Amino acid sequence: MPAKVDEEKCTGCETCVTECPSEAISMADEKAVVDPDTCIDCGVCVDACPEEAISME
Repeated sequence: MPAKVDEEKCTGCETCVTECPSEAISMADEKAVVDPDTCIDCGVCVDACPEEAISME
């Protein structure tokens, strides 16, 4: 399962974008967006997010 972003918690800090090893996260409307086809389910973004806005389902 790819990572999921809680848009209400996401502040658009882009930490997850720089930390993602597969470059699966981009920004849209100042929120993080995960590309499910590129996400490798590693969880690095979950640990990196200072707002706890990303989870693995």
